[in-house]
Amino acid sequence: MKVPFLDLKSQYLSIKKETDHAIQQVIDNCAFAGGPFVERFEKAFAPYCQCKEAIGVGSGTDALWIALIALGIGDGDEVITVPASFIATAEAISFSGAKPVFVDVNEATCNMNPDLIEAAITSRTKAIIPVHLFGQMADMDPIIKIAKKHNLFVIEDACQAHGAEYKGQRAGSVGDAGCFSFYPGKNLGAYGEAGAVVTNNTELSETMRIFRDHGQSKKYYHKMVGWNGRMDGIQGAILEVKLKHLCAWNDARRKNAGIYKELLEDINSILLPFETSHTKHVYHIYAIRTVRRDKLIEYLTGKGISCGIHYPVPIHLQDAYKAMGLKKGSFPMAEKCADEFVSLPMFPELNRDQIEYIVQEIRNFSKN
Repeated sequence: MKVPFLDLKSQYLSIKKETDHAIQQVIDNCAFAGGPFVERFEKAFAPYCQCKEAIGVGSGTDALWIALIALGIGDGDEVITVPASFIATAEAISFSGAKPVFVDVNEATCNMNPDLIEAAITSRTKAIIPVHLFGQMADMDPIIKIAKKHNLFVIEDACQAHGAEYKGQRAGSVGDAGCFSFYPGKNLGAYGEAGAVVTNNTELSETMRIFRDHGQSKKYYHKMVGWNGRMDGIQGAILEVKLKHLCAWNDARRKNAGIYKELLEDINSILLPFETSHTKHVYHIYAIRTVRRDKLIEYLTGKGISCGIHYPVPIHLQDAYKAMGLKKGSFPMAEKCADEFVSLPMFPELNRDQIEYIVQEIRNFSKN
């Protein structure tokens, strides 16, 4: 049996009539850059995230960067985040002119450890960016409490957490802003690049809307030096269609995660994802941990099972951030997770037979 890591074609075929019609509508109306189809998606996505406003942009990286810029974060400032993330989290901070300051993660969830934040705060700290890794929200209550104490902004990196919840609050609704990626493989994925920022701050949302459109308050009247960060009309139309299916797709991911847990939890050589009692994990990635990671991936690949590693090198050890002078051992939990993660196939259309095959081969590997 061959099991893909991700199966975007199956998802497309299940909604082909809806998405094909949506794309044709954009073409018929020649509404390609921004415009009414993006606005319709924004109006649907904001309440989905329990927020007043959603601003469609070109990518998740755009979302993070534009949120930072709109909050006035720039040269000489510091922003606290984690090294256990895709590099875009730190890139956005760097391109705002600020400096990323890393804190280690909690071993169980691999999300930001709130106990380490205050020690990283300086007179230059302006914001905290917790990353909701793999689809589970970080422990937001203590993060918000610390931010309020020190008068800091909180920007949620929710790029992997569409529909995730923390104590009943949806990802993106807890901080000053929440940033999403709609890269095709995400729980809510576009057919290309796209992203969004959500917020309950209408003044902040207006700043972001102006900035993403070359700083224009109206056509050819530029209120600020902005950027071209608009979402394409086709992506807006597709995302509006797919948003209607997101809850069902997330439920399917959670069901598949439950099957994995049921069948894998007695294998002592691996650690399963840990879902806290106060969160609703949406399993963008289903990452187990094992000290024999490379050998396991090699074995599963030979059996036709595609796996991934998210992410093999923490941000502080990337060549791009070598100038920070951080060495191996600086953030031991993030480094341990990076050495041990194996991302197993996870998508809504994954079926029990496929999962049982994956688990059986993991068992065979463990026995040997």
